[in-house]
Amino acid sequence: MNNHRYCVIMADGSGNRSQYALTYNRFQGVVPDENILVVTLAKYADEARKALPMLPPENILREPFARKTAPCMALAAYTILLRDPEAVIVATPWDLVIRDESMFAETVNDAFAYVEEHDVLMTLGIVPKSAEVNFGYIQVKEGRNAHLMAGPLKVKTFTEKPSQELAEVFIRTGEFFWNSGIFIWKADTICQELEKYVPEVTELFRGWKEHILEPAFVERAYSECPKVSLDYGVMEHTERAWLYPARFGWADIDRI
Repeated sequence: MNNHRYCVIMADGSGNRSQYALTYNRFQGVVPDENILVVTLAKYADEARKALPMLPPENILREPFARKTAPCMALAAYTILLRDPEAVIVATPWDLVIRDESMFAETVNDAFAYVEEHDVLMTLGIVPKSAEVNFGYIQVKEGRNAHLMAGPLKVKTFTEKPSQELAEVFIRTGEFFWNSGIFIWKADTICQELEKYVPEVTELFRGWKEHILEPAFVERAYSECPKVSLDYGVMEHTERAWLYPARFGWADIDRI
């Protein structure tokens, strides 16, 4: 197994302990156990420890305040870079349901292999089965029937929760995928893009190489941090956005 592969579980703490275990188990065998980290609000850190007692204490990163996924990834990526300058990260929400674990692992491994050779920001795009209005959509540049293609595709646009009419158009073209919320990238590459597109976040982490492990430093950074998502802050602007088609069963736990 590639020891430079890491998993960051982005957890808001609002679910239950079993969800931690399901997500953790999903990535066993994909990354080394010791390279799985959880980022959660400080007030939920004890719950994470109880749910995942096998995790080293330093693998639970505490957010002082809820600031969405861009600050969350800045904290995680800087922390991991300090350990491993060659790190490659798969970042996942903790509240997903995956219905074909073996196909999921195969897809993540294939995406990892591509990212390890290219400085891209990869997202897993779910091949849609219906015109859902509660999901975000990602359009790729390869054109009609791109959903039949294999391997990485270049991202063209992001659309959040379209109308029913627009969702039906998306499905007919074959150019659009559901946004899974799962990302894969080199730690160094995502830090570069965060610094380029959301400097209002990363400037607050200036001096991270010396202080990222200090709770007081993280609290000061978060106290001034805006709420910015990775999609809105980075993925919609970067030239490095790519999509890996995924065909495993997928759902947001809040919508099943």
